[in-house]
Amino acid sequence: MNRKYLIPLFAFLGVVVLLGFGLTRNPKILPSSLINQTVPKFSLVNVANNDSSFAPQQLLGHKWVLNVWASWCVSCRVEHPLFNRLNAMNIAPIVGLNYKDKLPQAQQWLKQRGNPYFATPFDESGRVGIEWGVVAVPETFIINEKGTVIYKHTGPIDSDLLEREIIPLLQPQTSKS
Repeated sequence: MNRKYLIPLFAFLGVVVLLGFGLTRNPKILPSSLINQTVPKFSLVNVANNDSSFAPQQLLGHKWVLNVWASWCVSCRVEHPLFNRLNAMNIAPIVGLNYKDKLPQAQQWLKQRGNPYFATPFDESGRVGIEWGVVAVPETFIINEKGTVIYKHTGPIDSDLLEREIIPLLQPQTSKS
């Protein structure tokens, strides 16, 4: 066989192998470099009360949820009732990082849909979102008592995900004797 035909053949086989590997991956699972890392430090004014600010250090010693949302985000509307429900369960504080939004629209959005958030830091420029590695809104993170990110989900939360993954991660760990 002529060698000039082997190069395209091996190139084709390489592409097929890479495509085959890619098809076995779940496109909804986006890895985060923040998993097992300390949360990025920031301090931002709150949407609901611009006389106060929020910094993650305020929640050291508590497990908590960071939900990245925006009033222009259609998927955020879908998941918001679940955050209202989670808040009513009183398992952990929920912080709602308002991302690349306008303050009046964000305030109106919370007024209309309810405010499940312990704090609502206003990230108008998106700088804090970038530090958290936000790639799409909504995104949800769970942070442990030490201020370490232990979970990330990109996209809207649904009822099944809330029950199956998020609530169990937020509940206190019972030690086995």
